[in-house]
Amino acid sequence: MTAALHGTARSSAEHMELLRGMLEEQFAVHTARLTQLTVYARRPRHAGHDPRTLDALTASVRQQIAETAQALRRMSEGTYGLCADCHRPLPLGRLRAIPHATHCTRCERRR
Repeated sequence: MTAALHGTARSSAEHMELLRGMLEEQFAVHTARLTQLTVYARRPRHAGHDPRTLDALTASVRQQIAETAQALRRMSEGTYGLCADCHRPLPLGRLRAIPHATHCTRCERRR
């Protein structure tokens, strides 16, 4: 558990499980979307979809899958919830809004 999840050990564990569940759900949704886009791309004439739009959507979904998988990996490693630059804990509100966040708002603004 990281220092980002302040409070009692029980509440920290509950927050971590809530966030893990959010990330796992996002991963499943993005994976299903990628499958759907792949099916569309293989159909003749792309089922009426513009090939460039399909390519852009596919790239975006792949990026979302990668970000979500990285967040789940950080959870396993015990580094989830820490800013990648300053190593300070990310506020719980930020993690709830953006579960795959890697930077605090201060460091994000400097990027």
